[in-house]
Amino acid sequence: MTLCAATLLAAAVLLALGLPLLWNGPVVEHTAKAFPRSTLAAVLFFGAGALWFLYIISQLTSADFGDYKKYLLAVFAAAGLASFFVSKDFLAVRGIAILVLLAARPMLDSSLAYSPPPTSRVVLNAALYVAIPLAIYLGTMPYQVRDFFLWLFQRPTRPRFFGIIFVAYGIVLAVLATTYHNTY
Repeated sequence: MTLCAATLLAAAVLLALGLPLLWNGPVVEHTAKAFPRSTLAAVLFFGAGALWFLYIISQLTSADFGDYKKYLLAVFAAAGLASFFVSKDFLAVRGIAILVLLAARPMLDSSLAYSPPPTSRVVLNAALYVAIPLAIYLGTMPYQVRDFFLWLFQRPTRPRFFGIIFVAYGIVLAVLATTYHNTY
């Protein structure tokens, strides 16, 4: 992944989160409050995270437990499928956490791949360094997302405040991505 693509991806995610919060209609509140326990969101996000993780395992070399690749694939595939039956509460939140953690690696790698790296990469890295511990925290305590959404929508100014922050940061990242040369 190039630095430009990583920056544009982060910008798109922030804009996709921020624009609905800026609008702050009743559909946004209902969707946000239903998200943590949504079966469709669980299948989409947790399924995508599990498939991506299984793909990573399938690419292991013998230096990285590659000799046990088939066993690892079987164990983790079974664990992923069992999650839909054993611990389906807040599986959508866990799926988002998995995707954030898996996406952070290539995005951070893209910002370090160039010599000399552009100083503006710090803006992307800052967002990632906030997202990583947040994903770990919410992956271990996903019910906090439900509590956050209850708090967020108590006052109509709160979603708009977060929307402004996400949209502004997304715009900054999108503008920075356009400044990178073809080498980045």
